[in-house]
Amino acid sequence: MDLCMCRHCHKIFWHRMKKSVCDECKALDDKLFEKIEKYLLEYPNSNALQISEALEIQPFKIISFIDEGRLTMVEGKFEQIKD
Repeated sequence: MDLCMCRHCHKIFWHRMKKSVCDECKALDDKLFEKIEKYLLEYPNSNALQISEALEIQPFKIISFIDEGRLTMVEGKFEQIKD
């Protein structure tokens, strides 16, 4: 098991694999991602600033989902990466 530190709340936790987010913050991220996904289904051509204003979240959070590979930009719009 590896000793890990959550990049959001800085909580120290043990995990079998190196992980950068604790379970509590992961659950919050997943809820936020679901909100973004729902918004993009309704407004597919939105940019990060429009999404952040509509959902009252920081634009960097949307950018972090892009960096993690959970969202991608296609032809100037965001969409979820298919599994």
